[in-house]
Amino acid sequence: MSRSEVVAPPLAGVGGRRGNGLRWRLALLGPAFVAAVAYVDPGNFATNSTAGAKYGYLLVWVVLAANVMAMVVQTLSAKLGLATGMSLPEVCRQRCSPWTARLMWAQAELVAAATDVAEVIGGAVGLHLLFGLDLLPAGLIVGAASFALLTLRSRGYRRFEVTIMVMLLAILVAFLVTICRSGLDFGAAAAGTVPRFAGPDSVLLAAGILGATVMPHVVYVHSALTTDRYEYANDEQLRRAGRAQRMDVLLALGCAGVVNLAMLLVAAGVFHGSEAADATTLEGVHAGLGAELGAGAAVLYGVALLVSGLASTSVGTYAGDIIMAGYLRRQVPLALRRIVTLTPALIILAVGIDPTTALVLSQVVLSFGIPFALIPLVWWTRRRDVMGILVNHRLTTVAACVVAAVVIVLNVVLLSHLG
Repeated sequence: MSRSEVVAPPLAGVGGRRGNGLRWRLALLGPAFVAAVAYVDPGNFATNSTAGAKYGYLLVWVVLAANVMAMVVQTLSAKLGLATGMSLPEVCRQRCSPWTARLMWAQAELVAAATDVAEVIGGAVGLHLLFGLDLLPAGLIVGAASFALLTLRSRGYRRFEVTIMVMLLAILVAFLVTICRSGLDFGAAAAGTVPRFAGPDSVLLAAGILGATVMPHVVYVHSALTTDRYEYANDEQLRRAGRAQRMDVLLALGCAGVVNLAMLLVAAGVFHGSEAADATTLEGVHAGLGAELGAGAAVLYGVALLVSGLASTSVGTYAGDIIMAGYLRRQVPLALRRIVTLTPALIILAVGIDPTTALVLSQVVLSFGIPFALIPLVWWTRRRDVMGILVNHRLTTVAACVVAAVVIVLNVVLLSHLG
């Protein structure tokens, strides 16, 4: 039975007179902002900076296309939770065999752990760049700080969501300030919206940007965050709730898209055509910004990277809870989960593996999990017996299938190249 078939008490304002107020609309924002943090994680810093440094504004259109794809996926995820009252893992557990659910749980946990590795390392690099800390103690600090951030979730979803929203906005402000000093060429940036390439290497980099767009763990997270957020007593109130979550996705993923675009624009304005700076590593971008734009720009970059690592690793650990609870109906203490997911990143930092290399390897693991999130998401949201009145329109399903196919194929291409 889909949630749309259950009569629930209406959320204050949904369908009522208070439902048109600005305060009510603002209160419904939040789930998509938690998901959006994953789209500006440390891996995006490296990919977008490399694209701007090597090809200038050529791949602006790729970043824009990636953002549209992300909006499609996260809208479906939010709608699934709203319509069913269950997260994607819960729906899969309910409608798949126990054996299949266990396999899906295992790969999802692996993906969440790999994502957490990249995000802890990114946050540790941010601390290293700002304060000169060694990477291992910096990783410990990031782990402890992210655990403190996660404890906000136990005090109510709103505190956690608002904190994540503020952190996302801080990253956005840092890059917008830097853009103002980067020598942005508006004409060239506008020309970059026209799809084109400059050789095989640019195609591969574009595949990296698009292929790494969808983060499987936040597909699980977003569906869970909307399960009990909206209540309704009739179909009209459910439709209003659906419109509210679409606005949430538009605003949140819009912010993430601006951040990703700003990363590329800054790198294009500062590094493209310059032989002096190395923008292929996080450390190289930081040093180059300091040399070209001054210490303030380098500090802003370090702060943005640190905030990105903290916020995204918190969401990654939270995803692990949702995955286990959904697929297995089990939970582990938050502190234990934080220790378990933090350990691989600390080992990597302790043995001295290059942080950028570790980020790339984590993306390889991430690629394996994308089909297990996207294919079930598209499959369930197209079924009326699951979604009720929120079932996908036929064109929505077609668009979602195209997005899923593009992302999966591009990740296969990237894996083949790395192999």
